[in-house]
Amino acid sequence: MSEYERSRTMPAQPEHVFDQAANAGQLDAWLPSELHVHVEDPPAVTVHEDDTGQDTPALLRAESDQMRIEWGTREQGGYAGWLQVAGIGSGASEVTVHLSFFDQSHDPGERQVCDALDDSLRRLEEQVRLRVDNAAG
Repeated sequence: MSEYERSRTMPAQPEHVFDQAANAGQLDAWLPSELHVHVEDPPAVTVHEDDTGQDTPALLRAESDQMRIEWGTREQGGYAGWLQVAGIGSGASEVTVHLSFFDQSHDPGERQVCDALDDSLRRLEEQVRLRVDNAAG
């Protein structure tokens, strides 16, 4: 089993960050560009991976009272992950994302995973900034 975790501080209220991250209709705006989530009958979703052309049945749950999103494969148990948003005061938040690969064939390797997590967190911050700026303006 392989596990990876990355965090990023964002200059926005945790509720704004969580709402953006949990918006199922806008997941493609911040997830790795080769992954696309198609919501079926929540919590059931299908994840399409451009690199392999595969569709994988998965689950996606957002717990707004905990500001936490959890996901994982439905049938083969290849991977799971979570995203947690925490307020750190002064209108800022810390976002942590964690991935666990139970099946080594699903693990693309540390460098690729960490780069993808960092890029996803950066893209999420951009989406949060756009949302906050549009709400303020």
